Amino acid sequence: MKLALGPLLYYWPRQEVLLFYDAVALSPVDVVYLGEVVCSRRHELRLPDWQALARMLADAGKEVVLSTQALIESESDLKTLRRIVGNGEFLVEANDMGAVHLLAGSTPFVAGTHLNVYNAETLALLIELGARRWVPPVEMPQAMLQALLREAPRPPECEVFAYGRMPLAFSARCFTARRYNLQKDSCAFRCLDHREGLLLKTREGQPFLALNGTQTQSAAVCNLLAHLPELGQSGVGIMRISPQARHTLDVVALFREGIDNASRLDDAARRIQALVPDVACDGFWRGRPGMEAGASS
Repeated sequence: MKLALGPLLYYWPRQEVLLFYDAVALSPVDVVYLGEVVCSRRHELRLPDWQALARMLADAGKEVVLSTQALIESESDLKTLRRIVGNGEFLVEANDMGAVHLLAGSTPFVAGTHLNVYNAETLALLIELGARRWVPPVEMPQAMLQALLREAPRPPECEVFAYGRMPLAFSARCFTARRYNLQKDSCAFRCLDHREGLLLKTREGQPFLALNGTQTQSAAVCNLLAHLPELGQSGVGIMRISPQARHTLDVVALFREGIDNASRLDDAARRIQALVPDVACDGFWRGRPGMEAGASS
């Protein structure tokens, strides 16, 4: 089974991003996704910078995929999307149907989690259009995933979101700017102050969601390492780790240990608990409310 590092969902300073991917080049991940998925106002790195990082990581032996923005809102967003789709060098992860439309029939692509594929007919259509890999929605349980892959005429490579705060929704409104009584177009880039999102708690003080600009995430951190055997049996070939501000490459190392040595899986699953910020969850995978945690989480 392969390990993938998903696109960076947060807004970090440029130098921090560059240093992070220098370390990623030396890590045991097989696939690296690059690009801005959340907000086009995040300009610490622009497309040429992501492409330069892509070439560096490819030279280090990684498979590199350029991810597209999930919510296209302007003509400038569309121009960037066209440039990503037509890059001619790297595989593209399509995160909206506009990207699928531009890619269809011309080049293979990754069907990203934000396409929200929940039935075999939609999956079959994406495969027909050129999807060679599929990332299911984060809330898809094991039983549904198995059924969809079983019904697909030509099952694609399957990649599951296995670690990180789960991306749940997008909005044209920026929730982080709203928190500071700022307009979206004059947000002062306050996302830079929140390297893992802005935690939102219930009235009872329990962690509920994380606000990440226009994106809403789970407060609990998805952790499917203990479910590695079930993932493999379900037809999953790649486990995606979403970059977090702390311990990402330590998490990568523990996932790799669990994949490479089944006898070490229980120990790796135990040790990863100390690296999870706040609380862990695995409810969606088990067909339960997403924020629930099993005995192994």
